[in-house]
Amino acid sequence: MSAIKKLTSAELLVLTLLILTSTAVSVFAQTGKRKGRTPNHAITRAELKQAEARLAEMGYGTGRVDGVIDGTTQNALIAFQKWEGLKVTGQVSREVLDAIQNATAPHAKDSGYSHVEVDLDRQVLLLTDGDGKVKRVLPVSTGSNKQYKEKRMSGLAYTPRGRFRIYAKIAGWRQSPLGLLYYPNYFSDGLAIHGNPSVPQTPQSHGCIRIPMSASVEVSRMLPVGTIVLIYDKQSFVSARDWAAADKEKQEATTR
Repeated sequence: MSAIKKLTSAELLVLTLLILTSTAVSVFAQTGKRKGRTPNHAITRAELKQAEARLAEMGYGTGRVDGVIDGTTQNALIAFQKWEGLKVTGQVSREVLDAIQNATAPHAKDSGYSHVEVDLDRQVLLLTDGDGKVKRVLPVSTGSNKQYKEKRMSGLAYTPRGRFRIYAKIAGWRQSPLGLLYYPNYFSDGLAIHGNPSVPQTPQSHGCIRIPMSASVEVSRMLPVGTIVLIYDKQSFVSARDWAAADKEKQEATTR
């Protein structure tokens, strides 16, 4: 009689369990090794610096490219996530890093002249150079489209669509009927592009266009009186190339 035949039923059961357990442990160990090679491993500072450099190259101002996620870098991440339609966290994950490396720089809807665009759907602001190339992208919070009643005032928190010009600006703080504005750049009936300590990820303002405090002074310098501002959503867009052409013709006439 063979050795296996001599084993009792209980002994055979124990032997089978030992073999199965050993196999399971081996499979688990191999799976663990594979997981160690998946894209979920820890993100290094060098990778963060590379991501910051790429964001800065595309116009998402990150401040110092040092691999440190400070407030300025977080705003850049938020603007990038908003533009790309990603989940807005302001944080870096392996998926976000991959998206940054594979992304292309944002393009303005209008080109050929210096102006500002505010995309209400994405909740971002684009600053362009004289050729209409995007030089800076910022996260914003615009009108909530809700009725408000506060500080003896009431109305609809609405950011108008269309084309406008910066008609006035103030350096520093300005006390408005509904709160403080930092470096406001007025474009329509008291509404302004201005810095605010709170820039929610969704539309939450009374109608103004809130931008991060850290970018307020820089933006103010880039928006002289007369700057064209285009505000639109997916259902509305108005070009201002005719305005820009008229401005150019007027400027050339004064220099003849």
